[in-house]
Amino acid sequence: MAQAQASKAKKVKVPDIYLWQGTNKQGRRVKGQLSGENVNQVRAELRRQGVTPLKVKKKPKDLFAPRKPKIKPADIAVFSRQLATMMSSGVPLMQSMEIIGQGHENASMQEMVLAIKSDVESGTSLADSLSKFPLHFDDLYVNLVNAGEQSGTLETLLHEIADYQEKTEALKSKIRKALVYPSAIVVVAFIVTSILMIFVIPQFEALFTGFGADLPGLTKMVISLSQWFQEFWWLLFGGIIGTIVGFLAAKKRSRKLQHFLDRLLLKLPIIGNVLHKGAIARFARTFSTMFKAGVPMVEAMTSVAGATGNIVFSEATLEMRDEVATGTQLNKAMLATELFPNMAVQMTAIGEESGSLDSMLAKVADFFEREVDEAVDNMTALMEPLIMAFLGVVIGTLVIAMYLPIFKLGAVV
Repeated sequence: MAQAQASKAKKVKVPDIYLWQGTNKQGRRVKGQLSGENVNQVRAELRRQGVTPLKVKKKPKDLFAPRKPKIKPADIAVFSRQLATMMSSGVPLMQSMEIIGQGHENASMQEMVLAIKSDVESGTSLADSLSKFPLHFDDLYVNLVNAGEQSGTLETLLHEIADYQEKTEALKSKIRKALVYPSAIVVVAFIVTSILMIFVIPQFEALFTGFGADLPGLTKMVISLSQWFQEFWWLLFGGIIGTIVGFLAAKKRSRKLQHFLDRLLLKLPIIGNVLHKGAIARFARTFSTMFKAGVPMVEAMTSVAGATGNIVFSEATLEMRDEVATGTQLNKAMLATELFPNMAVQMTAIGEESGSLDSMLAKVADFFEREVDEAVDNMTALMEPLIMAFLGVVIGTLVIAMYLPIFKLGAVV
């Protein structure tokens, strides 16, 4: 691990793309592009493939080319599954990475995979090469690959990693769905209300000035609010954006604020239940995967702490690690945190007693992943009528306020 951490400081040189022309074994002219660190390396690779190089030059950069896409967690999950599948089929590691790198649609992912391949070819272990990209391969990933290389079971571990990442991404997607849906509806409601206040209600206001009668109180209130919107809309939108940006910046810098928010989220009705079960599922899934890979329990819990997705669970896991290091059973340490339900604690205790902790934790993860799935579906079904009622009240109030004076128009006439 010391070697892996030390090598993180070294920057991997991303290979350049070279355009080449040459002749194949049949004497036909062929051309294409190939990645490499320099021209000589590309020429050597072409000869190895049976091509006689005639011209090799670095591919010029397009000044007007669009920005390279970001590497998403889903890209890493696909990479893990592809690498595991190819190696299980008997394709050597270097060839597997060459195929994956050259065939990837994401240019950023392609460069990173080829850079890792080049680094491994120079004699660096795969785990150390991956550790040089900590934004995409965290300590958990690197530790599992390192365990696979040390034990000679890299293919098996890569399948475990792929399974873990796919299930983790599916769980994150469900939780994201639970949070994004109501937020999106609120944003849409705010935008629609703002449009009505700034553009629609002023038209009614101009119409009402010729009525010659007192306007209802609700109408006066809405018109006053509309006038405020028209005059200070920039202050409102600027304040909201500034508050969000400032809040996110403060959250990144303040661990106390992160702890407060994560604890508050866990206590929220409906959403808190989903987040709590999701954190337990990630804890159990990560722990099961690492323990199955042969990583010692205390060492595994350090990586597990960072994978829970909640600082409250993260700190609790680190406290559990310290207790386990002194001889305390894992299930008793879990019980002391008061974060894990009795079912999870009892399953862990059975796993410790029977020597099948990894399989028991996997079952715990399966159970709570299903619970999250059901909770998200139930929450969506519950919130849809509530959100529709909220939108109906907001928009309906504005419509009623604008039409009340029209109802009085007959009396004026």
